[in-house]
Amino acid sequence: MRVVRLAVIPGDGIGLEVVPPALRILEAAGRLHGGLRFECSTFDWNCARYLREGRMMPEDGLRVLEDFDAIFLGAVGHPAVPDHVSLWGLLIPIRRTFEQYVNLRPARLLRGVPCPLSGRAPGEIDFVVVRENCEGEYSNIGGRIHEGTPHEVAAQVSYFSRMGISRVARYACELARTRRRRLTVATKSNGIVHTMPFWDAVVREVAAEYPDVEVRFVHVDALAAQFVLRPDALDVVVGSNLFGDILTDLAAAICGSIGIAPSANLDPSRRRPSLFEPVHGSAPDIAGRGIANPVGAIWTAQMLLDFVGAGDVAAALLGAVQDVLAAGIRTPDLGGRASTAEVAGAVLERFGGTGA
Repeated sequence: MRVVRLAVIPGDGIGLEVVPPALRILEAAGRLHGGLRFECSTFDWNCARYLREGRMMPEDGLRVLEDFDAIFLGAVGHPAVPDHVSLWGLLIPIRRTFEQYVNLRPARLLRGVPCPLSGRAPGEIDFVVVRENCEGEYSNIGGRIHEGTPHEVAAQVSYFSRMGISRVARYACELARTRRRRLTVATKSNGIVHTMPFWDAVVREVAAEYPDVEVRFVHVDALAAQFVLRPDALDVVVGSNLFGDILTDLAAAICGSIGIAPSANLDPSRRRPSLFEPVHGSAPDIAGRGIANPVGAIWTAQMLLDFVGAGDVAAALLGAVQDVLAAGIRTPDLGGRASTAEVAGAVLERFGGTGA
């Protein structure tokens, strides 16, 4: 029996509602797999803790997490806590301390999900975005001077390294080899004069090692248009921290709802824990109403299953999700009337969890 030690951080808002059913499905998956068990430890590291104690997590929080095999995060954010405080107090330190340099976000139009793009059928949109996750535009290098005066200045330094670009480009090329062997590189080298030409040059060096992968460099504004007009032409997309962040929200939108979008923050070396989280955020406007879409958290659990080597069960789980959606059991963000519990319960039943 393989035991996966899982640190669970439900977080804020709807994270508290979608994480429990996702964990029940993981437990069922372990039973179905036959040789897998998830040993979960839950931590109340969230904005409520910040409002009580002035910290999102305890001082030794990162040391605590390093003993786990993986981390499952629900969502972080609360109207009473500035977003940059909650993000830099929890998620970004985890990503950087554990070198989770790949943010992996699949974009796939599932069966049963209405597509906002006309004429698109399930399976016609199926690509993956690889976002550089540890440097780039999201750095804490910079500052402000002359605050509160007409001369106030804010400087934010984008940080790109050869090592950081090389490793994420190599991951993207390797991933493309397992799919349709097409890689699209998001850039803006016509307007950003230093970092983007450097990004392009290093990606080209790495891509030269993969002559079997077709590589295209596309300016990010044109690429955003392609996400809407020709998503079927995309296979693997790689982008910097900022570009990847923005493009993946657009990808979730064209696939029906950000409520279904999963993600994984990966250390591909597996020397440190990787973190798995749905993309939807804490959604305080609907928190506590029982209508949050659990599919994002369930699909995230599916990515975790795949990561730990339970690919057959992971595939069965995604099939069960699509069966439920195709049967019309959907939350309001997808045009349905089902509750969080009803959708999650239907997935668990079709997946075989109730009888496992």
